[in-house]
Amino acid sequence: MHTILVVDDEPNYLIILSELLIEEGFEVFTAENGAKALQIVQNTDLDLILTDMQMPHMNGIDLLKAVKGHDKDIPVIMITAYGEVEKAVTAMQAGAFNYLTKPFKNDELIANIKQAIEHYFILRDNRRLRAEVKDRYSFADMVGKNRQMKNLYTIIEKVAPTQASVLITGESGTGKELVARALHFLSLRDKEPFISVNCAALPANLLESELFGHEKGAFTGATALRKGRFELADKGTLFLDEIGEMDLALQSKLLRILQEKTFERVGGTTELHVDVRIVAATNKDLKEEVDQGNFREDLYYRLNVLHLNVPPLRERNDDIPLLANHFLNKFSSQLQKPDLEISPAAMRILIASPWEGNVRELENTIERASILCSGNSIEPEDVQPEEALTGASTTQPFLQMDGHLPPGTRLPEMLNMIERELLCNALKEANHIQARAAKALGITKSLLQYKMKKFDLKKHPPN
Repeated sequence: MHTILVVDDEPNYLIILSELLIEEGFEVFTAENGAKALQIVQNTDLDLILTDMQMPHMNGIDLLKAVKGHDKDIPVIMITAYGEVEKAVTAMQAGAFNYLTKPFKNDELIANIKQAIEHYFILRDNRRLRAEVKDRYSFADMVGKNRQMKNLYTIIEKVAPTQASVLITGESGTGKELVARALHFLSLRDKEPFISVNCAALPANLLESELFGHEKGAFTGATALRKGRFELADKGTLFLDEIGEMDLALQSKLLRILQEKTFERVGGTTELHVDVRIVAATNKDLKEEVDQGNFREDLYYRLNVLHLNVPPLRERNDDIPLLANHFLNKFSSQLQKPDLEISPAAMRILIASPWEGNVRELENTIERASILCSGNSIEPEDVQPEEALTGASTTQPFLQMDGHLPPGTRLPEMLNMIERELLCNALKEANHIQARAAKALGITKSLLQYKMKKFDLKKHPPN
């Protein structure tokens, strides 16, 4: 529940506004003067202040300045009488989020309040993330000492201070957003907002409004002016995740911003200027998407001024122990299991696993194992992939091998034997056509090729 302080020296108006806001689901505090309002500000975690401009002893502008001295980010909406526009402008210059002129409609008030609170939460979240990243991790929670990761860190340090657009590529779950955050927090824009948008999460019309904002009445449901992510990211960094999913028409508008640094809100005609650094990410081959006509070539080259590729986890499995213990520390703290550890046998399985879901999959595995393990040690059965736990019937013929295994055979060795046998059979059945063998095994072609290299299997059948 969001908390609002209403300040007005007219008791009846105070009651009317309070009841309206309570009906809308807000928690409401009231004050009939500036002095009492400041006491509440200092002792209450507020999300917004709604104050009248004209009050005795301490007017709205004086209250605004005092509030900003306590918390510069908390939004303040001023209520003014007709003919006080000049004072309202002064209030905006002093840091007010917006002003409303009496008489105003209830839905106009509520829309302004919701927009102000949303803006406040974005600012507060960015402030928290800045503190966390700078205090705890030099590269925004990225963990790894593999040669490829060290090279990536070096490139990030060189690229971050520049103003150039950056394209980050890599498979899902490799940590592309962490790279984007590192670029921001190591840049000269680090004190400004970092705003993230997932282009695959919204249909094209909603994504357009999310990015560029909209004017009041631009479409059904647009009851108030709403700033888009470009305006919120002004002077900072805008991270466009899954850029390969963006609609072609929207790509044209994005290209214009990159070229001219101007745009209009949806339904608007006013040209707005922004200073935003664009960092984009994709798990697609954008050059291939360009060739297929799914992505604008001119936009591709605008985004791809600097290119960073995040390696998949299978190419840096020497980092798996570091990552596994990093996540173990995180979850053992959350679960209040300070003595939790990963057994050597379980760690061997983690290192040998393909991790198609990359770092995200590893993190999920450690979280699940931390919750479900018996005692204080994570064992091999705790880190088995879910399909291995639920699909025992598919490997039943291989499990009837008790009398044929040398004494002392360990679980990882047995799993490798089974996996190699399955690969050989699938390749033989598919006449060594890799795409067909991968489909039969239920894995991707790239993963099949990785496993063939792992077990030193020939790419072509023997003559």
